[in-house]
Amino acid sequence: MAVSLNPAAPHHLPAFITEPGGTDVLMVVAATLLLIAVMAVGVLFLRLHTLPERIAHKSKKLQFEIVAVLGLLALFTHMHIFWVAGLLLALIDLPDFGGPLGRMAGSLEKIAGVAPGKGADDVPDDPAAPTPEEREPTLTPQLAKAVAER
Repeated sequence: MAVSLNPAAPHHLPAFITEPGGTDVLMVVAATLLLIAVMAVGVLFLRLHTLPERIAHKSKKLQFEIVAVLGLLALFTHMHIFWVAGLLLALIDLPDFGGPLGRMAGSLEKIAGVAPGKGADDVPDDPAAPTPEEREPTLTPQLAKAVAER
């Protein structure tokens, strides 16, 4: 059965008008472009959302975990202040207090004659145990040598 045009239709129809039962090519192209655009915007959003975390990870910041948590909070709560705080924290260098304090503790343990990392093992669990002032003083070899030189 041949499909005939409606007598009221013009003889030269635009290319996007299809015959009955045919595939609407314009709709398929528009749907494909819409799907690609939605995916591209989603990828762009997620890349932008993880920007503070990537900055902190690339520069090996100490506060990387805090920046990551702020990013997750911003994602799940839709509160942009967490994202801004994470970005600022990723861009700011926090001073490293742990390194110098660890070196000081290691030097004090060395002076006291305690094995490195074992200085906290000396703390008694019993509250009735004698305090350091009540215990007999013990001299390390370095202190004994310094006392003998005087």
